[in-house]
Amino acid sequence: MGDEHTSISGFPIEAVYGPDHLGDFDAEVQLGEPGSFPFTRGIYPNMYRGRPWTMRQYAGMSTAAESNRRYKYLLEQGTTGLSVAFDLPTQMGYDSGAELAAGEVGKVGVAIDTVEDMIALFDGIPLGDVSTSMTINAPASLLLLMYEIAAEEQGVAADRLRGTIQNDVLKEYIARGTYIYPPAPSLRLIADTFAYCAQTLPRFNTISISGYHMGEAGATPVQEIAFPLADAIAYVEAALAAGLDVDAFAPRLSFFFVARSTLLEEIAKFRAARRLWAGIMRDRFGATDPKSQMLRFHTQTAGVQLTAQQPEVNLVRVTIQALAATLGGTQSLHTNSFDEALALPTEKSARLALRTQQVIAHETDVTATVDPFAGSYAIEAMTDRIEAEVQAYLDRIDEMGGAVAAIEEGYQKSEIEHSAYDLAKEIDAEQRIVVGVNRYQQGPDPQPDLLRIDEQIQVDQIARTDAVKVARDQATVDAALSEVRAAAQSDDNLLPPMRSALQARATLQEVCDVLRDEYGSYIPRDVF
Repeated sequence: MGDEHTSISGFPIEAVYGPDHLGDFDAEVQLGEPGSFPFTRGIYPNMYRGRPWTMRQYAGMSTAAESNRRYKYLLEQGTTGLSVAFDLPTQMGYDSGAELAAGEVGKVGVAIDTVEDMIALFDGIPLGDVSTSMTINAPASLLLLMYEIAAEEQGVAADRLRGTIQNDVLKEYIARGTYIYPPAPSLRLIADTFAYCAQTLPRFNTISISGYHMGEAGATPVQEIAFPLADAIAYVEAALAAGLDVDAFAPRLSFFFVARSTLLEEIAKFRAARRLWAGIMRDRFGATDPKSQMLRFHTQTAGVQLTAQQPEVNLVRVTIQALAATLGGTQSLHTNSFDEALALPTEKSARLALRTQQVIAHETDVTATVDPFAGSYAIEAMTDRIEAEVQAYLDRIDEMGGAVAAIEEGYQKSEIEHSAYDLAKEIDAEQRIVVGVNRYQQGPDPQPDLLRIDEQIQVDQIARTDAVKVARDQATVDAALSEVRAAAQSDDNLLPPMRSALQARATLQEVCDVLRDEYGSYIPRDVF
């Protein structure tokens, strides 16, 4: 690339930045103070001076009992929040015995078929004392209800539970693919979840609107902010259309972003996202509660940037990415393990990933001051540039009729795929260097110890689910599922009857199948 340097988002990075690059920059308007509108500098006045971000380690594998052991290990090692990975059948609303689940049970996360699995998952972990994040989307409301029931059986009241469900189905249509129903009923489920949680689980974050998976699919930092903000606008509009007051649900909205190794652009991205969201909520939706205007977000380091070649180098990448997240003001952070390009993390690699966060929090001065890059010509210029380019995308999506209309046209998906292709070409041409891949290669690495998932777990999981079915009162289950169907055919909130069905030990798939019956399954449009 010679002397030319270009950001991942495609704008030029200048050799030297100065006052001329800030144009009409107004620090008082565009920066404000930390903890006040427009929250460019962070959502809290003291940020990490009081306590550091929540340290989460995303984990889930095999059975509920095996994942439970990993959670207890991570808590012993100092993690301050749990983050649950579910297997693909669970994410798609299928039980482990479904034909489509064959070969996937427990592979990329934990299998949860019934409330009994959720109880086993958190056995011995006091749910009133921990914050739990669940990466689940299409069936998010069901997993949340299972969690509530599991807590109830521990004697923990619902209003004490803290955590987050991802619950962001629009990004599934764009970048990930674990959708079940078409957009309209999916949005109805999300709005019902907002309303239910406002009454029953007031401390739970009802959605984590995700740019992370878009970034992993190849979105640029600009796209990673623009498309989730457009989705968030659609969620707010759906909730308002359902009769909810904006300041009643907006404080529980949260976001989920990726942290790449391009440190400066990532810091600027997070700052721009906060400023944009504050303006959207105040000016577009009339939110007056400052908590409604705050963009609170979780960050995960960039799995897509990890390499199978020389995997120990991933420790360095993850450290830089974690610095980008913390310097950008994240509220919680998951650091990927160095072996994740090869397999699920071992205990050792998960511990090293957690230690990376702990070193940053306790051995550096990152937590000592708020928004330390504020006023940097480079950072402020990049923040302004990203904000402007994100706004251009939002305007384009508004012109198309909003996020759902744009999804149905395949717009966001197409934009991300073009960006992914352009980046791949740059790497192939060595215009972007990836250490160990297109530069500084070495011979084959000795393979580290890897975590293997035993195929027997599917057989055992099916047996556990069958045992629940034998022990339950089938007439009660059938009646409860009929109530779910009746709610789906009306405007009633779906979550209370779904909770009753799960309490009676209906399985995840049995409830999802009722809704599949009523709403159908989403079939993506072929845009090519």
